[in-house]
Parts: sequence; C-alpha cells; structure tokens
Amino acid sequence: MFDPLLLKTFVTVVDEDGFSRAAQKLHLTQSAVSGHVRRLEEQIGKPLLTRTTRSQQLTADGERLVSYARTILALNRDAWTDLTRTPFHGRLRIGVSEDFVEPRLLRTVQDFAAQYPGMKIEVQVNIPGTLLALMKQGHLDVVIGSLCETSETGLLLWQEPLVWAWSAQPVAGLPTPLPLALFPEPCPYREAALTRLAQAGIAQRTAMLCSSTAGLRAAALAGFAVAPMPLSQLGQGLAVIGAEQGLPDLPDAQCRLFTSPDADQAIVAAVTQLIVEYCSKRRV
Repeated sequence: MFDPLLLKTFVTVVDEDGFSRAAQKLHLTQSAVSGHVRRLEEQIGKPLLTRTTRSQQLTADGERLVSYARTILALNRDAWTDLTRTPFHGRLRIGVSEDFVEPRLLRTVQDFAAQYPGMKIEVQVNIPGTLLALMKQGHLDVVIGSLCETSETGLLLWQEPLVWAWSAQPVAGLPTPLPLALFPEPCPYREAALTRLAQAGIAQRTAMLCSSTAGLRAAALAGFAVAPMPLSQLGQGLAVIGAEQGLPDLPDAQCRLFTSPDADQAIVAAVTQLIVEYCSKRRV
C-alpha cells in the first residue's frame, strides 16, 4: 500500500520541477523530501527519477506512478470532502482583483458551490486595496488580489515581475513627462510605479485613468501611455521597456489570498484549498 504522504511529496517534486521548490511548498526540509521519494523507490524496487546535479527526469515507472498518484490523491480528497462536509446555507462573498478574473476560475468556484445546495456565491471585482477595505468592513469573506511590497498578511499564491508595458512598435523615444495609464487609488501597481519614478527623479503625468486591465492594455498598445502591469498580462502587441529607456525596475506583483476571521472557517478553508490547487496549475 502506498502512503498518501509519500505520494503527495512525489507529485509535488514533479510539479515543482525539483526537490528544493517542493520542500518550500510542503514546508519540509529538502532531505525529508528526498527521503520520501527514496522510500517510494524502495517500496516498488525501481527508480522513479533520473537525477543530475541540476535537474531530474521521470523514468518510465515514474511516469506511471505519478499518474496513479494524482488519481489516488484526488480520490482521497474527494472522500474526505464528501464524508466531512457539513451543510452550509448562505452567501460566500469573494473579492477578486480585475487581473485575476478568468473564466476557468469562475467555473471552478461554480463547481465548488454545486457541492453545497444552500450556498450562493457572490463575486465582486475591484482593485485589491478596495477589496481588502471591504473585507475589513465585513462585506467580503475571501479576497484574491495582487500587492507590491506589502505588510499585509495573506497566503502567497504566486509572484511575478511587475513591468512597464509599452507598444511593441518601435518608437523614437519616450515622451517627457512620462505619460502613464494607471488604475485609480488605492492600487498597488499605481503606488509602486509613482514611487519608483519619484525616487529616480523622472517626471510623469497621468494620461489615462483606467478601471480595467483592458484599458491599460489599450493605452499601451496605442503608444498613448506606459502602463505598469504584471508580466503575464501583457499579451500580443505589447513589449517590456525598462533600463534601456531609463526607467527604474518595479517590485514583483504578489498574488495573495486573504480570508475574513468572521467567515465560516470550514468553508473558507475549503475555498482556500480550491484556490491553491487552481493556482498550482496556473503557470505565470
């Protein structure tokens, strides 16, 4: 019989492409992770990974086991959820930042709600600062949003570079003062951009105030304004500009999940696990 703990470690090593990152995600030491994989290999009497100093690859038996392991772990989760579920009646209010609203995420949340006939999901889309303020006022149960250089606590889902986005069409040079496309306050991307420009002594003006990522992208595509955006949001037609154009580096955008202490903690824990699993499959 396979130990689910060992299978979970093995799958995490594969998904995270390494022992070090798997150890960080599982909050284990790297030696413990290596030990778990070694115990699996001893159980079946075959190697699961071929290792070099810099990487590892699945063997044929490793490919077979990782497929079984995912199924076993999914069944284990489903059985636990089904047998420990308690009836929930009421609203689950989720705040999502505009750059994280995706059809697949909404379908995932909708499928989750279907497990609780008495649950109604309400989603509010806004900038993270506004969503966090609403949660503190008791109007939201869960918030998912990106922040930069923040002291706010919250579960880190992933992080990626925040960059200066501009039209990919060649331009002679950036205008002075620098025209910006920004979200309104309190937006972490806005604050990071204005702070770094001020520190670098670069004059700027707000050329376009946007309420959506689509607006930021349109301004940058047209060459109308430079927009601070997460790298994954750029898309076709946009390019990253920076030091070559005299612009300062921006801090990373950190996507975090926040929960209200006043919400139903069992439901919040289930939603948190759901979002974490969703994000583990979402590659920036």
